[in-house]
Amino acid sequence: MQAKDKKIFIADDDADILQIIGMILKTQGYQVVTSTNAKDIFKYAAKDLPDIILLDIWMSGIDGRDICSQLKSQELTKNIPVLFISANSNIEEIAKTYKADGYIAKPFEMDHLLERINAFFSYRNFNTRQFNYIP
Repeated sequence: MQAKDKKIFIADDDADILQIIGMILKTQGYQVVTSTNAKDIFKYAAKDLPDIILLDIWMSGIDGRDICSQLKSQELTKNIPVLFISANSNIEEIAKTYKADGYIAKPFEMDHLLERINAFFSYRNFNTRQFNYIP
């Protein structure tokens, strides 16, 4: 699967972060969908679901941890990788507790973000939709 075939959903309440991350990922050939409302992920039909979800933990009125728990408890979305992005100092523990598949601590370098996303796509078996936790 080439980058142009991979869809990434990004939820963050900071529109500037969404714009920057979205622009960088699009220049790498990824299909990118951004939202300031993480609940938008539940509006997708099965055929339109993303290949990976980048999810801020603290969003206005929405807790990314709860969204991750909901995603991991539903048959349709439980195998979609969720990568937390947050400035929380306990991000690693939070990611493990809420069964996120990995995390990126804010602030981060764009190169680091790209490395992480590429690692998920490299290590992941798209036929079984299983892969290992990548911190």
